[in-house]
Amino acid sequence: MIPFAISPAVERDIAAVAALERACFRDAWSANAFREVLGAAWIYFACARRSDTGALVGYVVASFAADEGEVTNLAVDPASRRSGLGGRLLDAVMREARQRGASALYLEVRDSNAAGRALYRSHGFTEVGRRRDYYRFPDEDAIVLRLDLVAAIERAFRRC
Repeated sequence: MIPFAISPAVERDIAAVAALERACFRDAWSANAFREVLGAAWIYFACARRSDTGALVGYVVASFAADEGEVTNLAVDPASRRSGLGGRLLDAVMREARQRGASALYLEVRDSNAAGRALYRSHGFTEVGRRRDYYRFPDEDAIVLRLDLVAAIERAFRRC
């Protein structure tokens, strides 16, 4: 397992985040898009770095309003996939959502992204909708997923 640490994104992370974004997604956010959300009160933006080298290997961005949150972006370096890092980034967002008083967390995932869908399902997300032709390059539907954070917390307590 790769040792890594998750911490809030800072300005010096933007170039590496944008490079990872381009490596992971065909319809990538620009460096300016990441820069615009950096430090916004309604945004949670965190990076995962290797503990041994400090190299950025993943990131997550989520937005919050009222009692809901939305994971807008989550990426893991292809060489670091299947290491548990995606799950840890998702856990970090879930903790942040609970701290902000959110009762639900949403996200969209490409219909063809079987690994992503499995990750989200393993964390309790369920399908609640579909956005036709939401993604570009190639055109593809987005599956809308929702996590009921109140139920997730209750499940966690029952396991203890």
